Amino acid sequence: MPSARNVKLQDAISEKLGKSKVAIATDFAGIPTATLTELRRHLRAHGMDYKVVKNTLLMRSADALGKAEVKELLAGPTGVAFGYDDPIAAIKTITDYVRTNRSPINVRGAAFEGRVFRGDQLVALTQLPPKPVLVAQLLGQLNAPIARLVNALNSPLAGLAIVLQQRAKQLEGAPQQG
Repeated sequence: MPSARNVKLQDAISEKLGKSKVAIATDFAGIPTATLTELRRHLRAHGMDYKVVKNTLLMRSADALGKAEVKELLAGPTGVAFGYDDPIAAIKTITDYVRTNRSPINVRGAAFEGRVFRGDQLVALTQLPPKPVLVAQLLGQLNAPIARLVNALNSPLAGLAIVLQQRAKQLEGAPQQG
């Protein structure tokens, strides 16, 4: 029977995990408290939460919420960053923070949309452009064939208009025969 404290902790983890779109696992063993506090402050400013969790409580929460992929991130002492908006932006936020501050925190992996991303996959995700840029690129790609079709259909008409315009100028400049 879990203690009342553990039930309360599990409820808090379940709430965060349920609202989050991405869970990013980190190692935190041996990291100074000041570094973790600064990380929490930075993530909070970007709409994220960071929590050091007991693996068993996170496993139970993941099972209860049907997010089994989160359990794959657990190995040893675990800190989890919860991202509530764009998963890619959340991953970029924490990896950029670790890189720019030369923090000893190790980002273990990220779980979202039923998948777990580690190592090279995680690096590849951080190199993706932001979502609005991807949407704009997609719309541009979808618009390109239509624009080419419009140009192809307009081209003969534009050519005819130019020929008629030049002929009209010739006729204006030609002497009147009477």
